[in-house]
Amino acid sequence: MPNLPDVVLWSIPAFVLLTVLEVISVRIHPDDDAAGYEAKDAATSVGMGLGSLVLDFLWKIPIVAIYTTVHELTPLRVPVLWWTIPLMLLAQDFVSYWSHRGHHVIRILWACHVVHHSSRKFNLTTALRQPWTTWTVWPFYVPLIALGVHPAALAFCSSVNLVYQFWIHTERIGKLPRAFEFVFNTPSHHRVHHASQGGYLDRNFGGILIVWDRLFGSFVEETERPVYGLTKNIDTYNPLRVATHEYVSIAKDLKLAGSWGERAGRVFRSPGWGPAATEKQSAVATETVA
Repeated sequence: MPNLPDVVLWSIPAFVLLTVLEVISVRIHPDDDAAGYEAKDAATSVGMGLGSLVLDFLWKIPIVAIYTTVHELTPLRVPVLWWTIPLMLLAQDFVSYWSHRGHHVIRILWACHVVHHSSRKFNLTTALRQPWTTWTVWPFYVPLIALGVHPAALAFCSSVNLVYQFWIHTERIGKLPRAFEFVFNTPSHHRVHHASQGGYLDRNFGGILIVWDRLFGSFVEETERPVYGLTKNIDTYNPLRVATHEYVSIAKDLKLAGSWGERAGRVFRSPGWGPAATEKQSAVATETVA
């Protein structure tokens, strides 16, 4: 097994220090237009982060077993060397882009990821607002394991990706030099991703690199100030409700659904899908053709 460092564990002191500095910065030089901090919201985000550490450990038990089995069955092997680690990071970031994008456009996956978007604030504590049901993520990475990437190497790359994304959850940093903004994910790009207004929805899915969004048509530049949160916000600071509210909504929709086709749509189509909306879109399309 590769002997790789626990990047998240080593980064915790930096997380705490940067958050404290951001809070001080907001207090000393407040921006009236910025979302800023709210004590209850920040506490909820931290609580979600702590809860995710515990539950992620439990989820990882069966996931590691699956990854290990796949790795033992495949004849391929990617050695952990100084020059293969950057390649594995690149591959992990590519898969992360599609996993992230999938978690925005398929409702049962969105039910997991919506937790991270549920705050109406955007600061470094928002980065800690992590879901408790990350069992929806692991299937995206099975191909990397099948190609010979060791599960421990994948965990290392995923941790690097997660740690990188911490610092981009801030309004205290404007736009960076153009060359950096073109290649890497930045606070400006990620503010767009967390915005709830129409032109910004479901954009900028990149983890470390923003080039995937540029290549696959999901990039939008920050032009107007984002409005953070969901299109239908939840008014709660209860971590359990934050973690499960979309699953509850899915269950209610399934109970009221009139057919198996509608039930499947409520689970596997986009988060805003509904039969009425579909019929309305079809009628508009018919009128346009006519």
